[in-house]
This record gives sequence, C-alpha cells and structure tokens, in this order.
Amino acid sequence: METHYLTPLFSPQSIVVFAGKPDQPDTQTSYGRSISAQLEQGGFKGPVTYLDVGMTGTLADLAHSRADLAVIALPTEELCFALEVAGRIQCRAALILSAGVDSTLARELHNIARKHGIHLLGPNCLGYQRPRLNINASVAGQLAQPGSLALISQSGALTSAILDWGNKNAVGFSTVVSLGANTAVDLAQTLDFLATDPATQSIVIYMEGVTNARRFLSALRGAANTKPVVVLKAGNASAASAAALTHSGSIVASDDIFDSALRRTGAVRVKSFVQLFAAAKCLASRYRPVGPRLAIVTNGGGPGVLAADWIDELDLKLARLSDEAARTLMPILPANATLSNLLDLSEDADADAFCAAIQACARDSAVDGVLVIYSPKLGGDPAGVARAVSAMNAGLGKPLLTCWMGDEQVSEARQIINTAGVATFRTPEAAVDGFSNIASFYQNQQLLHQTPPPLSQLAKPDLDGARLLIEGVLAERRKVLTEMESKALLAAFHIPITQTILARTASEAMLISSQLGYPVALKIDSPDIPHKSDVQGVVLNVQNAAAVRDAFSDMMATVRRLQPDARINSVTIQKMAGKRHGRELYIGVVTDHLFGPAISFGAGGTMIELINDRAVELPPLNLFLAQRLIDRVRTAETLGEWRGAPPAQREAIEQMLLRVSEMVCELPQLREMDINPLIVDENGALAVDARIVVDAAPPSASDYDHLAILPYPSNYTQEWPMRGGGQYTLRPVQPDDASMLQDLVRGLSEKSRYYRFASSLRELSVPMLAKYTLIDYDREMALVAVQTTRTPGEDGEFTETSHIIGVSRYIANPDHSTCEFSLLVDDRYSGQGLGTRLMLAIMDVARDKGLTEIDGLVLVKNTGMLKLMASLGFQIQPYPEDPDFRLCSKAL
Repeated sequence: METHYLTPLFSPQSIVVFAGKPDQPDTQTSYGRSISAQLEQGGFKGPVTYLDVGMTGTLADLAHSRADLAVIALPTEELCFALEVAGRIQCRAALILSAGVDSTLARELHNIARKHGIHLLGPNCLGYQRPRLNINASVAGQLAQPGSLALISQSGALTSAILDWGNKNAVGFSTVVSLGANTAVDLAQTLDFLATDPATQSIVIYMEGVTNARRFLSALRGAANTKPVVVLKAGNASAASAAALTHSGSIVASDDIFDSALRRTGAVRVKSFVQLFAAAKCLASRYRPVGPRLAIVTNGGGPGVLAADWIDELDLKLARLSDEAARTLMPILPANATLSNLLDLSEDADADAFCAAIQACARDSAVDGVLVIYSPKLGGDPAGVARAVSAMNAGLGKPLLTCWMGDEQVSEARQIINTAGVATFRTPEAAVDGFSNIASFYQNQQLLHQTPPPLSQLAKPDLDGARLLIEGVLAERRKVLTEMESKALLAAFHIPITQTILARTASEAMLISSQLGYPVALKIDSPDIPHKSDVQGVVLNVQNAAAVRDAFSDMMATVRRLQPDARINSVTIQKMAGKRHGRELYIGVVTDHLFGPAISFGAGGTMIELINDRAVELPPLNLFLAQRLIDRVRTAETLGEWRGAPPAQREAIEQMLLRVSEMVCELPQLREMDINPLIVDENGALAVDARIVVDAAPPSASDYDHLAILPYPSNYTQEWPMRGGGQYTLRPVQPDDASMLQDLVRGLSEKSRYYRFASSLRELSVPMLAKYTLIDYDREMALVAVQTTRTPGEDGEFTETSHIIGVSRYIANPDHSTCEFSLLVDDRYSGQGLGTRLMLAIMDVARDKGLTEIDGLVLVKNTGMLKLMASLGFQIQPYPEDPDFRLCSKAL
C-alpha cells in the first residue's frame, strides 16, 4: 500500500495501445500514427500490445492483453468503446491522446474510467514522458534527456517548446506531463505523484487554471515541502470585480490572491517564459534552497556592476568576502584585482584565479551562491576557464551560476558548461534572475511551515453575538451592514473602534455632539452607499453645534439629490480620533471565487486606490504571517520614527490583523470588509470607519471549507490520564515536532521500528521527517501523544521537557472515501491503552472528515498489533500482493 496510486499510469510494467490499423491510415488519427513510433523509439522494455477496437472475440480472448496502462489514440467516436475495453481487460490506468473533445464526451469518458477504477490522463492532452524508464507516451516530440527536473504543463504547445529548449540546452527531465482541458488526472494529482517520485528533484509548472483550490494548494504544499517548485501562470490580468461594494473588493485582483496562495505553499512564482527557463536551468542543476547573498566573480568590472545593480533591484544581497578571506585570496590573484564589493579579478585573470576565488566563496559562510561572469579578452582562454569552473561545481556545496558574455568567441565554452550540467546564461541580469528564483524558494519555505489555528491566543471573541448579528441582517434580506452594525461586529472581536452614535434629526446630532465633545465627524448611514465621500456623505472636524446643524441638513439634502434611490437611515456622529501623529492605514477582506477569503493590508484614506499600496495574505494568520504582511507594503516605512512623529505601535496593527483573521475563519458569511481608515500612532490603533458585506454561509462552512488553507485543527486537542498517574496531551502534529518524532524513532527497539516501517532504518531522514510533521490537514491527519515532565533544578526552578510517546495517522485515498492508517507507540508505554486511544481518536477524525472506511497493513509477525486491531473490530484478511502482511479494515 506504499505504492502511489498513479504508478500504473506513470511507471507501467506493460502497455496496451489502441491506435487504429497501421495498414489502414483512414482508421488512424495523426496522434495514432505517431504514438506507436514514439513508444518504439523510446525503448520501453516492458511488453507493448496493440489492439483494434474492430476486432472480434470474447473478453477471454483478450486476457493475454491485460496491461497496467492503455494508450488510446483513436477518432473521437471510438474513444468510449476503447476505454470500455481497457476497463474490461483490467487496465488500471489509461492515456487518451486527442484534441477537440468537448466537455460532454469528456464527462462520459470520466464516468467510464470511474466505473472501472481507471486513472485517466486526458482527453485533450499530448501525453507524458518518463526518460529514465524509456517511456515516450506522448506526441510532444522526441524523448527528452534523463534528468532530475519534472515539467507539468497545461499547454501542449508550450510542452513541445520546452522539450525542444531542454534538448538544445542539455537540460534533462525526470518526467514531462501535458495536461489539457478536461483531463481526469489533474494538476493536483500529478503533483502528488511527483512529490513521492525519487527521480524528481525539482518541479516546473506552466498552468492556466485550477478548479479545486483546496486540493491544488494541498498537493503543492506537499510537493514544495521537500522539492523546489516553480510556477508560471497565464491569465494574470484578471481585474477585481467592478461591482464590489468595498475598497478591498475593487482593488484586490484575483492574481494578487493567487500570488499570496502560492507563497503559502512554499513554491515560487515567475512572471515570464524567460524567467521560467532561467528557473529550469537552476533547478536542473540540483540547486537547493539558499539564502539571498550572491557573490559575483568576474574579470570585467562593467558586467559585474550590471549584475550588482540587478541584485539590488530584486531585493537580493551582494555577498562580500570576510576581511580574513579577502586577505588570504589577494596574493593568489593578479595585481589589479579588487575584492571590496565585487570579486573583480581583472582582465589578467586565468583559470587558476577564477578557481581560487570560487573556492574562497565556497568556504565563506556569508556567501549563499556564486555567479561567475567571464568577458572574452584578447589572448584569453574562455574554454579553459569554463572547464576549470565546471569541474568545481560537484564539490562546491553552493549554487554556481555562470555567464560567459559574447557569442562566437565563447560558444565552445558555453557548450562545455552545458555538458557539465552547470547553469549558464547570456546576460548578467538573467543569471541573477535565476538565482532569485531559488532564493525566493528558501524564503517561501518559512511561510509553508506556518500552520496557525483559527483563533489566536488573544482574548476569546464573542462568537455567538457576532453570529446573531449577521443572522439578523440576513433575515432582513440585507447583505450590507450599516456602519453601526459593522462596528458592533468589530467590537465582538475586541477590535478598538471609535464611539459612534446614530442621530436621526439635526437636534439629536447637536445633542450627541456636545456629549461626545468637539470636534466631531458626521457620516451618512446607508446600506446602499459603499463610499460615503463620493456623495459628500462625510464631514470632518465639525467644531460647534451650529456647524453640526448645518452640516447635518446640507448632507441629507446633498445625498438625497445625488442618490435619490438610496435608503438613508440617518447620520452617525463620532468624535474625531485626535491622533496627531496617526498614520492612515486600511485592513480589508475580499472573497475570491476560487481561493476564498483573503486579507489585504496597506495605505488607507480617501486616496486608497490612487496610492495603490497593499499586500495580500490568505487566512489563517499568526504573528509571523501578520508581521510579514505588514513588511510587504511601502507604508511600513512610515511606522517608524517619521517626520518628527514617534514610532507607531506595530503590535496594535499585528493584533488587529490577527483579529480580522479570526473573523474570516469563524464567520464564513463574511464576503467583503473594509476598515478604512485605521488610525495608528504611538498609543495604539483605532478603527475609525468600517464597511462589511455578508451573505449566506456555504453548507460545509463549519469545517472551514470556505478557506483555501485549512487551519491547524486545534479542536482535536485532548488531555488524557496515564495508567499509574500523570497525563498526556493528544493533539494534531505540528511542523516543529520533528525533533521529538526523531527521538521517538531512535528510542524504539529494532523490532518495533521494523514493525512500523518494514525496514531496518534507525532514524528518519530529513525528507521523511518533513513528510510526517508538515502535513496538509485536509487530506491527512497525524495525532501525537505528548507527555511533559517537570524536572527540578539546583536553583529550585523546574524545567519542562516534552516528548512524543505515540503517533496515529491516516492518509486519505484518491477515492476521498477511504483512508490508510498507521500506528506507533513508544515501547516504554505499551500495554497502557495508549494504542487504543490513538486509534479511536484517529478514527473519530476520519469519520468527521466524511471518510467511510479505514484500512492498514500489519506484518504477520506483529501479533500485538493484530490483536489490537481485532479488539477494535477490524476485519483481518490476507493481503494478496504480499503474504507477509495482513490487511486490516473497518467501516467508519
């Protein structure tokens, strides 16, 4: 059960082909005529059988044609019949090479595949390549060179172009998959397979769209957890809705939200085809995530300065050798070399000088990567320098990028570098751009490891009051909350607001103003006017009663003239914020049709659209994510000492962002929201105005299904007593549990480790630790039993030490109805009911997720585990594929 479910598709042992009759061209499509040749030329070692849908005979006659994979390249009208035959001869996967299949026929094909349990790639795709397995089941071109880079493309034309580029640039691929419209095996499933593929070290994706955001982000997080992933997405010009009722809804485009979602997965996004090639070059060279400090080694100052300028443009850092390293290196270099910023070796530099400089960078901990720039000189040896530099790549331990400038004089050198598998570029800017991609991957990994719960550690909000308020608005068939209602909702989440009172007449306005104290602000209160200042519905700094009376009357008359159909409740009165050093900011919420709610932050005030300074993040947020969100806007620079004003209280903004995240998580009815302006100074933050739009909640909102990224499921945390005294905490696993999990595995007996992992491993590898602790709670769950002990010290203080004493886990199967479990208990705690408690708890979670069956493999020799399974009501049966195991199953 460890074999990935898409193995029959992407790693078949045998193939059956439906491509028409070779001697009757009219029975073949263009794809059918080429696929046979591609499979044969690729050199696939397994059996390949060719079938004709017009043949006669019984299914028994076809028994010898059973295969893992059916490749179908037939006219449209024959696709369903061929897929039906493939299902009846028990093919476990199918590939349909076709174009122009409409959605109706695609659904019919999907239904046939589902009926027979076939994993279907296609229709409307160009197939796939697996160079290491000599499989070219595609019509995208000749088989690529073997390599460690995987490509997934939702464009057939770009698939062919990238394959051609890879062949010319000595870039090899582990897998190339063309995903067209209406394919059953989608982008998320393909990513899921590549995440477990040992031949794939990094992944490049060209995508045009996704249908299920939660599933896509889940798969992308799983892949980027251990492998660099770079994404180029088309269709970036999507604008925000013109019908939006808030500033957030009108200025936050769906592409901003896609950017935010991608950062949270740990992947890197590039914006152009050129950048995608640059990223592919770097990743194909097996460059791992690094920091942002790039050293430049050059024999020409001009090209080096161009590279340094581009480093600054991309917010990278120019790495400088330490003083000691520079002093050691200088005597080896030509007399005119300088090492102050760039490592300019001068025109006299030979291969030995370049190698010495690169070696110095490799030893210096302040350098994360090295860019070597060579400019051809009279009497120089570009090919010789290229050989020497390329030879250093294997043992360098850091990314090495090269730029041999020029054309004819350096063509041989470029060929040498390409053959050696070192990334080379024609311009310094392109090389720096390539390094930027892998540096961004390193930075985004920090976001990937953030798994916040839906509620922060701040005081618990009044959730019941907030929900009752929203239900009351929806019961009146309204969606837009008044200012008073909006501020009441904010107050339920302990967000500081200005005191606001509704005045229905000019006399009431004067009375309220005198009670609040001058100066005051008057604002029109109407559910039909999203932007009050557009209709002169805001008057600020009103200083006395007469001015209040006049402002009230003028405002009502003006608004009725400009918006005669608007419902006007009256006018709200509030005291001016009075923050002399206040900065005007805004916090907003917008709901994307695909990725759900997103939180935006930036410069506020009436010119919010003009200033256009904002950043977007997907909920849920924690303190780290809130701080990163603030740092991404230009306005963050004004929060320090600025023009004589003392520093603003950033902590107040951070807490307000956490509160808004709580609102988004716990109120699935929330569609749009503006807190604008949000005034912040040295004393705190205050929401001066707010506008909120709500709508009916999705049916499954209670499970946070309205969020693209599932929060940490803190609701499954429990405290349980230990037999003999003490207690332990049962909770979902967290990324920072890796060291405790490693300690648990190291402390097991050899027999227990073998029973759990069916191998003689003594500890978990880094990828395994990442896989087991950084999980996507949407499709899998791991519950850990954590015991905390207190040890008294010499000073009388107690030291708390926590360790994991047991783990239960399930992973949902592709059918989304069944799951596979595993269980591990510390040898020292066996026989205390811990295994039973862990299994019951993990089954409860699986049941909550709508899964209907839980299965697992247990070694025949593991009698204790089999006894536990029997006591829990599991059915225990032989496992046909391996007699050393028993299959344990239970309906949930």
